[in-house]
Amino acid sequence: MERGDFERLSTLWLDDEISCIHPGWPVLSGRGEVLRSYALIMANTEYIQFFLTDVKVSVSGDTALVTCTENILSGGPAEEAGELGPLVGQLVVATNVFRRTSDGWKIWSHHGSPVLTESDDDQDDEAPA
Repeated sequence: MERGDFERLSTLWLDDEISCIHPGWPVLSGRGEVLRSYALIMANTEYIQFFLTDVKVSVSGDTALVTCTENILSGGPAEEAGELGPLVGQLVVATNVFRRTSDGWKIWSHHGSPVLTESDDDQDDEAPA
C-alpha cells in the first residue's frame, strides 16, 4: 500500500470470498469489490504511511487473527506548485483474518474502524468556568 504497488497488494488476498470494511465504508464483499476499493484509495492518495502499534496475533490451525492500531499518515493530491498536499493523521483499529494456503498466509477479511479522539474544542467546552 505504501509503495502504491496494486499488483503486489492484490496477491496478499485470498482468491475465495473475501470481505473488507474501510473506516466509514459499507461492507465490501468479493475480490472484485475489495480490490476496486484499494485501487480507488491508491489512485487518490499521493502519500500514505502506516505505523502499526498494539499488534496482537492469534493462530489456530490454518486461521490467524491479527488486531492492531494503524497510525496512518497520508497526503492528498499535489498542490499547484507540485508539492504534496497537507498531511493528515488518523488512528484506525483493525482486525485482519488470514488463512494459510499452499502459497502462504492470505488475507480473508479486513475491518478497520476509526478511533474517535477528543478535539481541543471539546476539551475547552468541559473546562470549569
